[in-house]
Amino acid sequence: MAAGKFSWGGGKPSDAPSEGSSRLFGKIAARSVAKPAQLAINAIAGSSKDALLLLQNYEESGRGWFWSTDAEGRITYLTESVCELLGLTRDELIGTPFTSLFQQADDAAGHQRTLPFILRKQSKFDDLPLQAAKPGEDEIWWSVSGRPYFYGPDQFGGYRGSGTDITAQRISAKDNSRLATYDSLTGLLNRFRMGKLLETTLSAFKQQRRACSVMLIDLDRFKHVNDTLGHPAGDALLKQVAERLIKVVGDREKIGRLGGDEFQIILQDVDDRGALGDMAEKIIKSLSQPYSVDGSRCIIGASVGIAVSPFDGQSSEELIRNADLALYAAKGGGRGRFRFYSSELLQAAEDRRVLEEDLRDALENNQIWLAYQPVVDAKTNVVTGFEALIRWKHPERGDISPALFIPIAEETNLIGQLGEWALQKACEQAATWPGKPRVAVNVSPIQFANDMLPKLIEGALTTSGLSPDRLELEITEGVFLQESSDTDAMFQALKKIGVRLALDDFGTGYSSLGYLRTAPFDKIKIDQSFVRTATEPGSRDGAIIAAIVALADALDMDTTAEGIESLDQLAMIRDLNVSHVQGFVYSQAVSNEVLLERLRAGEWSIVPSGPAVTRGDRLSMYRKIGAIHENHCYNVVLRNLSVSGALIEGILDVPEGTKFVLDFGDGQLAVSTVVRSMGHQQGLAFEERLVNDGNGGLCTSRRISPYMLAAAGMPISNLPPGYYQSTEVETRPKSLPVFSTVSDWKAG
Repeated sequence: MAAGKFSWGGGKPSDAPSEGSSRLFGKIAARSVAKPAQLAINAIAGSSKDALLLLQNYEESGRGWFWSTDAEGRITYLTESVCELLGLTRDELIGTPFTSLFQQADDAAGHQRTLPFILRKQSKFDDLPLQAAKPGEDEIWWSVSGRPYFYGPDQFGGYRGSGTDITAQRISAKDNSRLATYDSLTGLLNRFRMGKLLETTLSAFKQQRRACSVMLIDLDRFKHVNDTLGHPAGDALLKQVAERLIKVVGDREKIGRLGGDEFQIILQDVDDRGALGDMAEKIIKSLSQPYSVDGSRCIIGASVGIAVSPFDGQSSEELIRNADLALYAAKGGGRGRFRFYSSELLQAAEDRRVLEEDLRDALENNQIWLAYQPVVDAKTNVVTGFEALIRWKHPERGDISPALFIPIAEETNLIGQLGEWALQKACEQAATWPGKPRVAVNVSPIQFANDMLPKLIEGALTTSGLSPDRLELEITEGVFLQESSDTDAMFQALKKIGVRLALDDFGTGYSSLGYLRTAPFDKIKIDQSFVRTATEPGSRDGAIIAAIVALADALDMDTTAEGIESLDQLAMIRDLNVSHVQGFVYSQAVSNEVLLERLRAGEWSIVPSGPAVTRGDRLSMYRKIGAIHENHCYNVVLRNLSVSGALIEGILDVPEGTKFVLDFGDGQLAVSTVVRSMGHQQGLAFEERLVNDGNGGLCTSRRISPYMLAAAGMPISNLPPGYYQSTEVETRPKSLPVFSTVSDWKAG
């Protein structure tokens, strides 16, 4: 007998019974049945009846099924079990197109286009995966094989074939594929998939000259949750973090978990740093809200680093590295904030390292001192107390901003030493003040968690002789990150001493009215972030301040508004019945010597002064930038900067109304107009407001693409690595300078 053939009784190998099921399988061969069935038939080598029974048993076992069609592709035979799976009878399916058995879903679309093509070409096929056209959510997949058969040499009769269920294999393959690209805990993209997505995006966008932004997010204080509540609680917390990120970003396919408590976001075609900063702030605010995990209340925070291609890197490695540098800078700046990458970060990191070393010796070398900002009665303008503020006079760099060295102190565990010194020094100096005003001293969450804090306070009071009711401890909401009996016990111990307690920066951190019921505060301090925009049209901050004042009155607490700098802000604060005010509208912080001189003269009453209306914050600086007018670029010095304008010096006698483009570097160009000219200084107003750079500074909302800078003839030294000046753009001759500069004047 020829290989692959089977003889029915005594007939020829190609003959077949003429009726019944014998007709279906009369010409059955290895090409038209499932391999297990063929093996069975080859093994039998007996009567046709035994072969049919064996095939029937195979069908009933559910391991496979058979099918046949006529020349038009209509079903002539189908195993009963398949009909039952599809929810139809055999009579209903006989005569319908064979292709109607299979789903037209996207997953199978490629196969569905292939199957009709194969049937039309009358070609054989093996193990073609097809999804059943079954109603409901459960998927069924089959591996289908078929062979054409002919009546005579040229007359096509149809198809005969078999199928097997591969649903389990498909589900397993799908799960494995998901595990390879998705984080199993959060369901977000994993590190591998995010890396591939960023690589392909940057590769395509480089050719198309499009922007792509990357955010790296690191959770603050997550380790504490793992250590105190266990890893299962930490896992549950990470799931909630993922849900909040999806809610803010809006598309889970843009978010990935890199591992541990690190997350990444890829934003295509987004380079507006105003929009990026807003999203980063929303992420930080959302992730910093309390969580409920297994009945426990947990509060963490988040820091965000941002880098934008092509400005901050062309390759994925470069962009991730720079976003990571920005994240490190954000965490180093005090956590709970965002930071954009800038070319200055590497130098800033080195400066920070040097400052850290110098800070360790600052106390011993008498470089640290206290300044005191008056706290004024809003109704009478009389000074009632002072807030002690730590200052650092560096022998080489001069005054170092507390915003720079306090985070360093917290990160390097120097804050306890600084805090203890400030407490002792403030009590010692306040004890000598005439009139007995109060002194307020800031207590960091790290200090608050120290069991020795009550003894340190008692020691400072005893040594100085200061009355406890004249000492006010300003405590931020960070002490409530982990509500516990230790927190309550610390409050009780402090009140037992007799000192006053003030809740500092209320509304900016982890506000919960719940702790106001138990924490024995005497004062609520309203953060200056509410005050700055309260006078702007449409702002809701005034209503928030009014609500805080009403709450404080109901709880018999004083209120202090911080950061009042203009007369319209002061008028609003008075109208809202805030009891006390701090800010430049009354006085900057003064030395202890100046304070003593004023208090010795009697009651210190201060007449408020300052701008009539609120203006944008101005950052004083000394920085060289470019000022472009027509085709000439002048080297000037930037003296101060605000969201709406700048003060530059270096150009002589510039008429008001003159247009300049200020070049801040890194593609940051700001179109501006001279609104005030004073010899070698010019006050400029921007056409487009600057935005927060995440580090207390300002930056342009958008940057000019390096491609455009290169095409415009920007010097190669000013372009990112890898870019080149365009040789196709005609180079226009530079015009002669219109204005003289200070350096020209000095030269002759």
